[in-house]
Amino acid sequence: MIADLGSFVERESPSDDKVCTDRFGDFLAGFLGAKLDARIDRIDQPRYGNHLRMELGPRDGAKPILVLGHFDTVWPAGTLEKMPFQVDGTRAYGPGIFDMKAGLVIGIHALAALQQAGRLTRPVVFLFTSDEELGSPSSRALIEAEARQAHAALVLEPAAAGAVKTARKGVGIFRVEVEGLAAHAGSNPELGVSAIDEIARLILDLHALNDPKTGTTVNVGVVQGGTRPNVTAASASADVDLRVTTIAEAQRIEELILGLQPHNPKARVVISGGINRPPMERTPGVARLYGLAKAVAKSMGFDLAEASVGGGSDANFVTPFGIPLMDGLGAVGDGAHATHEYVEIDSLPTRAALFAGLILEIQSMNEVDARAG
Repeated sequence: MIADLGSFVERESPSDDKVCTDRFGDFLAGFLGAKLDARIDRIDQPRYGNHLRMELGPRDGAKPILVLGHFDTVWPAGTLEKMPFQVDGTRAYGPGIFDMKAGLVIGIHALAALQQAGRLTRPVVFLFTSDEELGSPSSRALIEAEARQAHAALVLEPAAAGAVKTARKGVGIFRVEVEGLAAHAGSNPELGVSAIDEIARLILDLHALNDPKTGTTVNVGVVQGGTRPNVTAASASADVDLRVTTIAEAQRIEELILGLQPHNPKARVVISGGINRPPMERTPGVARLYGLAKAVAKSMGFDLAEASVGGGSDANFVTPFGIPLMDGLGAVGDGAHATHEYVEIDSLPTRAALFAGLILEIQSMNEVDARAG
């Protein structure tokens, strides 16, 4: 697994570099073909990297287990020169190793073991996508189409300090644009309409939506406006990040943000954007899978915790379809998107065994049990 992980990490695949991501996808297709008896299709994309769809197991018409993983990373090409793949003691380091190339290796090895043992009794569809770090603009529809007909879904994103993820906040992305009226700030300020003054008041409105009790967070992370100190600003803008825990709260806050009105009637306000990823709520189906995973872990001699996290993943897109769902089944480590990114080497076979054991349990779960807590 370490050797395979090294070959994955040493092939860079930044989200916004189609040449690199396509090169990795071609490598991955060959790797899968050598490792598994599977049907592998490349899904070409004009702008982003091409995706891969792998199907294995019986072709008996049963609803498949959907497995999700992305091979794109946040690291630009050339990062390996400063952050090479390396094994140091109990840890392995490298760009994208934790988020989430180790998860891909874990999933592939688990499925190969099940196939070799003749234990795959239900179809498995594994989607390898190239644009998750960008918000999954070209893969979202593909993920949703597969989720509509799936028996259950498993996501190989990194673990949360060893815990699987049974809930994720939903993510909203908004842009607020204000149009004012320029004037000389010293000679005739009364003729101007300050877009900066207006955007400042709207920022206060936005931040007032924060609610620690519900877990709702609204953050204005980027603000731009004005041209010179002696000119009343004619334009200003703000980029807004929203995180919410429930679909109902997502709808409520989205409506409030899009409905914000200018404080100065002479200013013009345009708000765009919306919910990018719906919340992954801890549904009965999620609870059911966690119970199965916890039992598998117990049989292996360790306790498996669960966690609710603020970040989104492709698991969020599966939630609306009501199928059993589990995230955070990937590697144990730390440093996603950070220069110290690493995985714990000993976690690799352990997480592969956990993943394989969970698939065995899901295969025997009927449709009624799948949605029962």
